[in-house]
Amino acid sequence: MPGATAAVAGQPWYLDTLRAEEIWQETRGEGVTVAVIDSGVDASRPELDGQVQGGADFTAGERGAHVDNSGHGTTMAGLIAGTGSGDGIQGLAPEASILPVRVMNDEQTVSFGGQQRVAQGIQYAVEQGARVINISVGPGFAPAYSPETDAAVAEATRQGVLIVAAVGNDSTVDDVPYPADRPGVVGVAAVGQDARRLDFSNVGSTVALAGPGSAIPSYCQGVEQAICPGAGGTSAASALVSASAALVWSAHPEWTKNQVLRALLETAERPDGAERDDETGYGMVRPDRVILDGEGDPGEPDVSPLFADYEAGLDPPATPAPRPESPDAEPSGSPLPQAGTGEGDSGSWPWIGLLGLAIAGGLGTVAWAVRRRRRSAGRV
Repeated sequence: MPGATAAVAGQPWYLDTLRAEEIWQETRGEGVTVAVIDSGVDASRPELDGQVQGGADFTAGERGAHVDNSGHGTTMAGLIAGTGSGDGIQGLAPEASILPVRVMNDEQTVSFGGQQRVAQGIQYAVEQGARVINISVGPGFAPAYSPETDAAVAEATRQGVLIVAAVGNDSTVDDVPYPADRPGVVGVAAVGQDARRLDFSNVGSTVALAGPGSAIPSYCQGVEQAICPGAGGTSAASALVSASAALVWSAHPEWTKNQVLRALLETAERPDGAERDDETGYGMVRPDRVILDGEGDPGEPDVSPLFADYEAGLDPPATPAPRPESPDAEPSGSPLPQAGTGEGDSGSWPWIGLLGLAIAGGLGTVAWAVRRRRRSAGRV
């Protein structure tokens, strides 16, 4: 994040572009829970007052889901559901509910067993009734294939949950980080005001949508002024796509995740008129076109517009019915749920095996993550 100390003047450009004020006359994201799998969410901020559930902390220290050492997860929550109170961040879906799922100690430190923590977080979010899961933890946290995370994504897909993940800020081609490169996960790139890819946003065949990723307000660290201007990145873009999904789902609660996603894909903005490419997918998300203009055919409720073959191969199959309105999560101090084995059961994880995996891969993962984080410095 930038080290600027001045507050963001006025509202960010994307709120005007997406006609947020008009959308809020129709819906503000009420009735939809968005899980933020990240560094925690500081629920004490005035713009997040009443927006944040108890959540869960899956880090080694287990200090609570409302602890956020870096401000990254809090920024994502603010971009999704902040009310703007106290000169804080104005979110795109200011009545959506945030379920904080803490899997990082801070933005640059990777806990041992990182992939397994992401898997636990996804499972927990599904169990708590989240309709949308936002994963903006970025490259370095879960950089390699993880069967546990794949199994958690599969279960979320079966339960009708939409998973959105950032594709990374390293200017790479065909190197979208895990889990944004997996079937069942909507990979999100970052674009500027012209709806064109920002040069740091990774490129790949799994990029599905893009979100605003420049001049994004964020929470500062070690600076008296709480809000820093000028930040951006695929993390923020992913959060704004998640907020867009929350708005559309709130306006159409009878839709399934497939219908929400299809409507967003069909109405996405592309400056060149092409159907899709590996830079921005189907284009910059435009929930206003769905909610205000009635555009975007939701189509078949039980057929995914992106992952039809993947979902058809799941055993048991995906559930086409829409998710019910999300209940409040248990307080973050409650016992943590045990993730399943990936075979559809509810048994506890083999913790000795996880410890072995963590020790074997943890040190290399930490070093790899720090290198990539440094290359992506200044972006969220």
